[in-house]
Amino acid sequence: MAGLAEPKLLSLFCEKCNAAGLPVNRALMFMDTLHPVHEGRIVFWRNDGVENERPTRDYGPSNQGEAAASWQRSPFFHLLQTGEEELRRRIGFGDSADYLIIQEMKDAGHTDYVLFVHRFAAEGSIGEMDCFYSAWSTKHSAGFSDADIAALRRLAPALGLAAKSASLARIASTLAEVYLGRDAARRVLEGRIQRGIADRIEAVLWFSDLRSFTTITDTARPTEVIPLLNDYAEAVITAIQQAGGDVLKLIGDGTLAVFPAEDRAHACASALAAEADMRRRVGELNERRRAEERPTTSVYVGLHVGAVFYGNIGSVDRLDFTVVGPAVNETSRIASMCRSVDRPLLASSAFAHALPDAERAKLVSVGRFALRGVGRAQDLYTLDPEILSIRQ
Repeated sequence: MAGLAEPKLLSLFCEKCNAAGLPVNRALMFMDTLHPVHEGRIVFWRNDGVENERPTRDYGPSNQGEAAASWQRSPFFHLLQTGEEELRRRIGFGDSADYLIIQEMKDAGHTDYVLFVHRFAAEGSIGEMDCFYSAWSTKHSAGFSDADIAALRRLAPALGLAAKSASLARIASTLAEVYLGRDAARRVLEGRIQRGIADRIEAVLWFSDLRSFTTITDTARPTEVIPLLNDYAEAVITAIQQAGGDVLKLIGDGTLAVFPAEDRAHACASALAAEADMRRRVGELNERRRAEERPTTSVYVGLHVGAVFYGNIGSVDRLDFTVVGPAVNETSRIASMCRSVDRPLLASSAFAHALPDAERAKLVSVGRFALRGVGRAQDLYTLDPEILSIRQ
């Protein structure tokens, strides 16, 4: 069963139990995990004649509101608090259905219910992933036999280790995407982790930052700074990703992203679409924040297209997967010019000329500039003010 996802693991486990004469009719297993949104994943299985609507369900934080109250009423929480590993209720033979989930099983005609909490050793825990939880029930007229319970006690920990292995693979992928970006994560997980391994690629480069961020941080309440960064980062990152780009780095209030440019025209048009979507999202965000009497700002964006080196840079044991090259520096310089010319968007000549005709018609030149550290002067472009006024 190596390499299988958790639903298939549980399904095969239960099918083999049934084939061996162990009368499991329903089962569930879950572990906490490392994820920025979900606390963990529950996997369900049943063969009692009712189709599983959802074989898996991701759950959020169990320490807040009704979710916390529900968790604290569960038999699993009881086992954690008492330090015990097993709870059994022979609900078809007079045992109390003293927890909601057990009452539900009794109402569904189940006769026996057992659940386990198997704790990992301290060095085997990752984040909140320190236990494997499982529950098993049957409708058999005699319930589970002593041999059935002994088999579950012996086999459930092995299932837990297999499920943990599957979960760790998902955690690795999630963490890599969260901290590196989707494409960089894929490359790293494929094994591109040696220093100096880099590909020369064509890419549209996006660099953005927040207007007057330093002033805001100097005047806003300290507790407002991180929520402000999160709100605007959400608008920027979501727009980039939905347009096919990848965010490589968050630098304070700045965002560096790439749109791979095998097709330059398409990649440039995608970046411009992302900018439009981002501007819409920021507008909606500002309306909400103003209504809440919280500080607001806007986003400066610099766009360029060119060749970059994309890969691992750093020391032997501390690497960064990023893009480097003159085009990256040029994009940063273009973005910084937004303040000088008071425009929310500036694009290089190379970017403007690579756009499809219909998109290029939306841009107008703001003049010719010599950028610091860039060997040649060039025209910079922004959105036609009429188009920008419609967006805003």
